[in-house]
Amino acid sequence: MERSSSTDNVLPVTSLKDGSGREVMRDVFCFTTQIVNVYFIGNPAFSNEWVLVDAGMPESGSRILKEAEDRFGPDHKLKAIVLTHGHFDHVGGIVQILEKFQVPVYAHPLEFPYLQGKKDYPEPDSSVQGGLVAKMSAAFPKQAINISEHLRELPTSGDIPELPGWKWFHTPGHSEGHISLFRLEGRIVIAGDAFVTVKQDSFYKVLVQKKEVCGPPVYLTTDWRAAWDSVIKIANLRPSIAATGHGKPMRGPKMAAGLVRLVNHFPYLAVPDYGKFVDNPK
Repeated sequence: MERSSSTDNVLPVTSLKDGSGREVMRDVFCFTTQIVNVYFIGNPAFSNEWVLVDAGMPESGSRILKEAEDRFGPDHKLKAIVLTHGHFDHVGGIVQILEKFQVPVYAHPLEFPYLQGKKDYPEPDSSVQGGLVAKMSAAFPKQAINISEHLRELPTSGDIPELPGWKWFHTPGHSEGHISLFRLEGRIVIAGDAFVTVKQDSFYKVLVQKKEVCGPPVYLTTDWRAAWDSVIKIANLRPSIAATGHGKPMRGPKMAAGLVRLVNHFPYLAVPDYGKFVDNPK
């Protein structure tokens, strides 16, 4: 396992929710590192064992583990890590975490080249239509990391090891091997960046975490047709709770209506008017 700039470089972006945590359900906890959410799955009332979904911004591993200690106790046991995808803001703390907990990391095989040090992600598109965060994206790391010794393929059955009751499904577009997680109990979806609940290219909305159902972050989404199909796939699950990679978790009629609106008007609400990954006219 070796370090790279995708896990080493602390970036000067943040939100008012940085360092805060909130229960989404009794056994699903959202913790924000700067501008991105990670999720702890496990019920501290019954066990000190837990599973981490995504690994936050660069150099956030110690903060994530400290929050886990506060929630599950000093003898907490991390059982596994599940990655929705391998972009820098979803794997940034993973090296620090794996140094302490030698656990399997589950991901879609299409993400493996970026997690085995074999292939860098495409350069973020700072020319894309969008706000200040989009313009800043040229500075975001794209380099692959190498956690090969820990990587495991998610089972083709859709099951998730260490997470009974949960299923994973392929939701590409933002990245080739992007996945989302769904549990019928509570009808909760952990959507990664397939869609988000804050307009991620707007610095002001990211800072204050203005809640709204939005398409995936524009500066790193490379396949907009697949991204639309993925949002349709999630909407067809009829989730009651959406826990996304960016923005506050949302639930109830407002979230459902926002998701339907996004599906029905995706080319106009989500797809930017221009950008190097935009290849189809609206």
